[in-house]
Amino acid sequence: MRAVLDGIKQRAFEALVLTFAVASVVEAIAAQHVQHRAIVALLALGWTLPFVLRRRYPLWAPLVVLAFLAAFGLISPERSISSLTMPFVAALVAAVSLGLVGDRRQSIAGWAGVIATAAVISSKSGNGYSDFFWTTLILTLAWFFGSALGSRTEQARELTERVEAAERARATAAEHATAEERARIARELHDIVAHSVSVMVVQASGVRRLLKDEQHREREALLSVEQIGRQALTEMRRMLGVMRSGEETPAALAPQPGLQHLDRLIAQVEEAGLAVTLRVEGDRPDISPGVDLSAYRIVQEGLTNALKHAKGAHAEVVVRYIDSSVELEIADDGKGGPTGDGMGHGLVGMRERVALYGGTIESGPRAGGGFVLRAQLPVEGHA
Repeated sequence: MRAVLDGIKQRAFEALVLTFAVASVVEAIAAQHVQHRAIVALLALGWTLPFVLRRRYPLWAPLVVLAFLAAFGLISPERSISSLTMPFVAALVAAVSLGLVGDRRQSIAGWAGVIATAAVISSKSGNGYSDFFWTTLILTLAWFFGSALGSRTEQARELTERVEAAERARATAAEHATAEERARIARELHDIVAHSVSVMVVQASGVRRLLKDEQHREREALLSVEQIGRQALTEMRRMLGVMRSGEETPAALAPQPGLQHLDRLIAQVEEAGLAVTLRVEGDRPDISPGVDLSAYRIVQEGLTNALKHAKGAHAEVVVRYIDSSVELEIADDGKGGPTGDGMGHGLVGMRERVALYGGTIESGPRAGGGFVLRAQLPVEGHA
């Protein structure tokens, strides 16, 4: 988008310069008291068209314009100079352009060129010193205007680059946090699924041993279940090894937590300095292990954010079991809140968990002050 806008601006500038060149040539041909009209018309192209190259040659393009203006002053008598307006306009534009040059030494050298050009043109005037003074004053003011405009433009450009760099860093950090959360979810789901498959294998093995000798077909089917289950466990461990980098810690062997462990989590948070109230509404249905773990992690993240941004305040955790879903609400009454748009990197990861099970999550300022996080998960975890 920026490249397109820059292209449009450049084409508009080129059209403006071309219009200026045509007007200068027409004035040179049509104005009264102009001698050597053909030469002056050619010089008019010289003091206008170089502006097209000003972006590529910010110093030399205006200096070329000044050179053609000085040549015009040398070959033209006073009446020819005073009868034309476009040369003075070109001198003003050249002075502003030289003030815009970023290198201060080059800009000052350009200003010296402006003064020299004014001296050449004023030398043909009967009021040489007076004309030189006023011409120099006007062109110097134009140069100062260009210098001030250049400084503001440079500051704006640097600020834009800083904002863009900050946005890129923020996007990169969010992507990194999302990737880390996805890897963490994969490791936790590996533990859950591995435990379930292991139970299936053990039960199939136990049933196989209870079969009678003549039940060959049933024995072969159960043996096949055992073998496939063990192969699945092996492949899952390999998959997890591919996802894990060498710097990551191995997955914990302890059972993964769930909503039944919230009392222990809240006790830890209260020891860290945040008072928490837990309220459970409704009867707990059968919840799949993955959903149970994700719900626990969401509460954990919400309390972690409250502890970080509202330490010393009060937080409330509400767990509602409604129909075939579990609703979570973590709210605090602190004065602080997550920075930015209210969605820190931890909450970005929570979005991944909720999306995995087809739930919803939202967060933002709380009415009356504080911050609130709400999430809903289907108990069966179907996306």
